[in-house]
Amino acid sequence: MPLLTEGGLKIGQTLYLAFSPERVDPGNPAFKTHNTFKLVGGITPSCLAVATAFYEQSIVKIFPLSSPRVAEMTKVFENVFRSVNIALVNELAILCDRMNVNVYEVIDAAATKNFGFMAFYPGPGVGGHCIPLDPYYLAWKSKEYDFHTRFIELAGEINEGMPSYVVAKLQRLLNRRRRCLNGASILVLGVTYKADVTDPRESPATKVMELLQQEGAVLSYADPFAPLLEVNAQAYETVEITAAALTQCDCALILTAHSAFDYELIVRHAPLVFDTRNATRGVNGKGNIVLL
Repeated sequence: MPLLTEGGLKIGQTLYLAFSPERVDPGNPAFKTHNTFKLVGGITPSCLAVATAFYEQSIVKIFPLSSPRVAEMTKVFENVFRSVNIALVNELAILCDRMNVNVYEVIDAAATKNFGFMAFYPGPGVGGHCIPLDPYYLAWKSKEYDFHTRFIELAGEINEGMPSYVVAKLQRLLNRRRRCLNGASILVLGVTYKADVTDPRESPATKVMELLQQEGAVLSYADPFAPLLEVNAQAYETVEITAAALTQCDCALILTAHSAFDYELIVRHAPLVFDTRNATRGVNGKGNIVLL
């Protein structure tokens, strides 16, 4: 606004300025931009009116707000909400692992409650360009107001620690089979940050692979949405998931649950399947499936 008004434009008269945050869920077949509420916060009432009229040409639902600050805080809060709840269920998954309790059964049971509960699921970390980053924007901004967002930062720490947890558990699983992680052949299944999308940004799979490289594991990966991948300056190409490839690996590590994967084939031929996404649910294994 300062830059645009320096030339003489008047807010609400010759310049109409508003903020409307992006609200998208890549891969969601039901909710697209046109049928998701569009938040709009204008500098002035006339700015809001013009921005609303603009968005009404292509978007069904407009939700007007009192200011751009409210619109921006809402966007950040939405992603903080997801980050905190994912961290909570990730921590629960670690505890359930130690207690020998199936965390997915616990979540499914809790989800039968008609009120007061929203299901979130654990995983090898969080990815994409919003959830891993936005909470830290808010934490940084809060320091201008002499406020420490401890809860938000703790959630970020828990989520960031999940790749290390995955590698540590994989190491334990291999040890039980008298196999060392150093030199083990690990076939990574899925490297994009989310199932059935092409976006690899901030993918926890990349972080897991970096840690596995450091431990000396021999890596390959399969992902129909990411034909090429670079991890720590090492280039990889996706491989085809075949019975031979699965049989020859020491572990098939599922990090992204793409719907195109043949999970029955994976479970049938891989000696060990470490499933961090519960993608093998309903597949009859031979005692070779281990969940997060």
